[in-house]
Amino acid sequence: MYFKVRLKTHKTYTVTEAKKRLERYCAYQERCHKEVISKLREMRMIPDAIDLIVHELITHGYLNETRFATSFARGKFRTKKWGRNRIVRELKLRDISQYNIKLALKEITDTEYRETFEALSQKRWLQLENEPLLKRKKKLVDYLLYRGWEPTWVWEKANDLSQ
Repeated sequence: MYFKVRLKTHKTYTVTEAKKRLERYCAYQERCHKEVISKLREMRMIPDAIDLIVHELITHGYLNETRFATSFARGKFRTKKWGRNRIVRELKLRDISQYNIKLALKEITDTEYRETFEALSQKRWLQLENEPLLKRKKKLVDYLLYRGWEPTWVWEKANDLSQ
């Protein structure tokens, strides 16, 4: 009895094909260098080709870490209501430079930041109204800290709301 063995073959790309594919990938949404390099490795490109393609994407404006960082910070703050600590942590995971992280955080005004914190903590506190007081306070603190808000603010707010 014979069995057919099927080997998994991977599509191979020329540098030109890979560059075109990555141009579409970057045009669709802002990307960081780490994401692009990871994508090229998935495509089984050699290191020299990766360097060449990344350089081309940067020179043609498809790839820009400052633009990525500012857009990322704005988006995560406005849609997911993340605090500065979480945004910084996520940008560091993507190997964004400290300079770009500082620029990104300037996108968030202090008044907007404070208003969002107040609204988010108030909303969460009301969602937990059926919980016992200590459990309610702990859940609020955990929720806000996970989202990256400043611990001093979080504890002050939890103490204010629990009185």
